[in-house]
Amino acid sequence: MSIETRPDSDWFNGTAGRYLLSQEQAWYDNEVFDLFGFNALQMGCLHMDLLRNSRIPNRYLSADSVTATQPHHISCCDDFLPFADASLDLLVLPHRLEFSERPHQTLREAARVMMPEGHLLISGFNPTSTWGATARMNAWFCKNKTYPWNGEFISLTRLKDWLALLGFEVMWVDKRCHIPPFEQASWHKRFTFMDKLGARCGGVYLIVAKKRVVGMTPIKPNWKAHPLKSALVARRPKSNTSQNTTSQSDATK
Repeated sequence: MSIETRPDSDWFNGTAGRYLLSQEQAWYDNEVFDLFGFNALQMGCLHMDLLRNSRIPNRYLSADSVTATQPHHISCCDDFLPFADASLDLLVLPHRLEFSERPHQTLREAARVMMPEGHLLISGFNPTSTWGATARMNAWFCKNKTYPWNGEFISLTRLKDWLALLGFEVMWVDKRCHIPPFEQASWHKRFTFMDKLGARCGGVYLIVAKKRVVGMTPIKPNWKAHPLKSALVARRPKSNTSQNTTSQSDATK
């Protein structure tokens, strides 16, 4: 399950939804700018173009339904991605895991298609925050749960363990959306000071992870120390005649 398949995705047009979009868009714009490679993929959350600031030449957007109204290049299920092994340099998973039927399998597929030393960017709702508390209250008191409170929020500690098991190294973690998810604009304005304080328990966590390969140590060649003298020119081997002549002269001596 994902954002695109839910009719209640209009939540992004509300106060809390617009606030989340602005916070995450700014973070992704900053992070993807210095990540390089040839192929990048954003899976889900097509309300945002999270790769717009990337300098990777081939950038793709994927949806899990052919009926998705937002522009996209690929329609595929996140359990089994239609990509070759080690074919992506950058993979972006915005709120994909908490709405996936098998989030661990989604991460397995991410590990399979990622290039060694490739980057995986994940954003997810933090269950230990006011946003997580709102989700629990909706689960207890509301029969018809709507997005995003109908998702299975994954704790940051648990997600880090999954990434470590799959060979990813978490480079750094950021937290955003410190203001509670108020839909009333007046209440939202009253708590804007929380973003300025940079509270630790943000409603959303954002992860930058890198795929590591055991036993692989990338070494940058020192081209200045050993420059190429000539392109596509091989030294001619000594002929047998010259070698025999040298041997006879040595024997005579």
